[in-house]
Amino acid sequence: MSVFEDINYTTDKASHIGERYIKASHQYFRLKIFQQLTMSLSLMTKVLVVGSFLFAGLVFLSVSGAMIIGQSIGNYWIGFLVIGLIYFVLALIIYKLRAKFNTIIIKKVGQNFFS
Repeated sequence: MSVFEDINYTTDKASHIGERYIKASHQYFRLKIFQQLTMSLSLMTKVLVVGSFLFAGLVFLSVSGAMIIGQSIGNYWIGFLVIGLIYFVLALIIYKLRAKFNTIIIKKVGQNFFS
């Protein structure tokens, strides 16, 4: 074999290896995207289902709590007003702590996304 044939063989071999690497990388990224997409969809579905039940339970607890408070005070409207004020105070507290919530969420999602 001549030097040119050796160079041609080596170049063809390197080209073939490069093509295999690109195809394997492409398949890996497609699988990684599929994994992240299914994990995200699964998480969102769980949050939606659990959140719906928690919201329904919170509504029933709020109404019953307002009725109990209103009955003990003697005026149902005041009971509902107290429960409404409690939610307003909780919303203000959560609003003030939103930066901490963002940090916690970013850390949790980052661990799942980059693993």
